[in-house]
Parts: sequence; C-alpha cells; structure tokens
Amino acid sequence: MKRISPGHADSPATIPSPAEADVARLTDAYFNKTKAIVTQFGDCRATYAVFMRRPVVSAPRLMVDWLEAIAAARGTRFDIDLCYGEGEWVGAGEPMLYLSGSLASLVDLETLFLQKIGAACVAAYNAFTMCSDLPRTAFIAFDARHCAGSEMAEMMAYAASVGSARARRESGAKGFIGNATDATAHYFSAPRGLGTMPHALVGYAGTTLRAAEMYHEAFPDEAMTVLVDYFGREITDSFEVCRRFPELAADGRLSLRLDTPGGRYVEGLDPQASYAVLERNTPEAVRGYRSDAELRHLVGAGVSAAAIWHLRERLDAAGFRAVQIVASSGFGPAKCRMMAAAKTPIDVIGTGSYLPTDWHETNATADIVSYDGVARVKVGREFLLRKPGKR
Repeated sequence: MKRISPGHADSPATIPSPAEADVARLTDAYFNKTKAIVTQFGDCRATYAVFMRRPVVSAPRLMVDWLEAIAAARGTRFDIDLCYGEGEWVGAGEPMLYLSGSLASLVDLETLFLQKIGAACVAAYNAFTMCSDLPRTAFIAFDARHCAGSEMAEMMAYAASVGSARARRESGAKGFIGNATDATAHYFSAPRGLGTMPHALVGYAGTTLRAAEMYHEAFPDEAMTVLVDYFGREITDSFEVCRRFPELAADGRLSLRLDTPGGRYVEGLDPQASYAVLERNTPEAVRGYRSDAELRHLVGAGVSAAAIWHLRERLDAAGFRAVQIVASSGFGPAKCRMMAAAKTPIDVIGTGSYLPTDWHETNATADIVSYDGVARVKVGREFLLRKPGKR
C-alpha cells in the first residue's frame, strides 16, 4: 500500500463517522440486500477499483481512515492499495486505489466510502491550481460557511491542505496558511482558526474606524485585518485606519480587506478608471482576456484586479507601503487565474470558492474487478483491471 504522506498535522484522535451501527440505514438498500444474499450463499474475497471521470488530486485520507475504523469494528481487515499517494495527480478514469476484503463486509460500505473521496479530490485539485497560479499569495480557507454540515467542512479543509501542500512542493507557493474554524485548524498545523472582523462587527461599531479601535482594544497583541467596504468608502476608511494606527501600518501588522459586492465599484473607480489603472500597471492583462467573465474579474465591479491595484496605488502614494491587502469575494480557480494574469498585488486571499461548483464532477465510482482472485468486471469497465505488474 502506498503511504499517505500528510501535508498537515495529523488530526486529533477521533472515531470517524458514521459509526458501524449507522451503516445499514445510511447505505443504499440494494447493498444491504446484496450483503444478506452473500451471507446466505457464501462469502468471497472481492477487490474494488475506485476511480473518477475527471483529473483530480488524490485526497484519500478520510476514506481510508473510515474504512480502517469500520474494519476494526467488524473484526476484519481491508487491504487498501493506493495507486496514487496523497497529493498526487490522478488522470481521468485511472484507478485511484484498489480495495480488497470480504465481500460481505465491504458491499454495504460503497455508498459511504465514495462520499468521502470524490468531492475531496476535486476540491484539492481546485486548491492546488489556485495556489499555483498565485504562488506569492497566502490563502485562508473560508469554506465552513458554505458547507452542508461539519462532515463536509472537515472534508473541504482537508482537501485545501492537500492541494496546498502539492503547490508548495511543485512551485514553492505560500498556499493555505490556515482556515476559519478551530475544528479543522489542525489540517494546517495551526492551533486555532484565523479571522478578525465580519461585516456584522463594522455595522455594530457604526464606522470602520470604530470597529478597528474596538478590535485593537480587545486584542491588542494581534496583527489586525480591517474590513473596509461596509460603507462604500474603501479608500477613505483605509486611510483613516492607517492614520489611526501608524505603528501597526509601518510594522506590516495592519491589513485591509476588500470584500466589495459585485453590484458596485470600489470607491474612486468606474469602468473607465478601472481600465486606466490596469493600463498603468499591467497593460497586457486587459489585452489578453478571452471571455466576459474574465473581463469582469479584471475591470468589473466588486473585487476586481483593478480594484486591488487601485487600493495598492493609493496606499503606496500615501506612504503606507507596508500595509497589506486581503481580498475575498468569489476567488475560485477562474478568478485566481485572472488575478495572476494581471500580476495583482494581493497579500492574502480568504476564500471558500475552491469548493466544487459542478457536483456532478465529484462523483467517485467503485466497481468490483475480481472475485476470489478471478478477474471479472462489467463490460465497458475493463480499463479498471489491474495492469500486468501491478499489485
């Protein structure tokens, strides 16, 4: 079996879910019936091949951990032969792993182990491409609020850590430096989640500056990231905060976060001014876009490349060169690719947009390819059979 080389701290000792007692009610009914038939007519040793129909980055740890926990609960053993280690590239249709064991013990697990691998591999692929496109930018995983429960949140945090680790190895990228919740911070070798202020705090404070003052008073020893788009005064409020905290600004311990909604432009910008700011800084970017969506990422409303360049220009001109820019709002693979094309000066990106957008692509599939050592698979899936020389 190939080893899973972690790109993060090992998770705390927990019992993977669902528990053995819950398997029957959570799996597909035809697997329960097949288990009953196999038990009645005689067990055999089966080998499954698990694959996906699109390229992905291998992220099997959660599935493997769960299968090993279930095998222990059932008093049996499953042999898991990883064809690709954690973080390795897997081509479309290539078996990611072979899973062998008692058919009676395995057949009712297919629904649940597939749930633990498909979406994780796609999310890891997305995280890898984003970090690779912007290797000098740090990322923070803000996925939890977009997840359908805590199990999915764990899967997505794990996936981000796997994709990030691959990008670090391949291109020296900064990658994901943390995430938003304490529960999954261990995947990033961190003791707790990262974050400073949401829009709710700015609204509560009444002004951006007052929110910054409250935060600094409550957490005086922390570096501070201030959200500056609430009142539509991104430049004005940024300057007020920088002037109020000159030492933090000079020491590089003050960051300004842009999360401007797509319904309006950042203060001081409009379409014409957006084109102009890119023409000054990165003219080749505007000349190279290929779709309306790419153009919006460059010069559109909201947090565009032009908006970030605009804030950077204004900060530098005012002497606040050490103040960092944090960007959020829809930073998925496509947007990150255009930010890279525009050489956008982003220090940190907060994003949950590495989550899969086309969930049909996250479907992992398993087929049995041998019974008691005899190769047998349904017609059309012969490509899953072990190649000569493979274990």
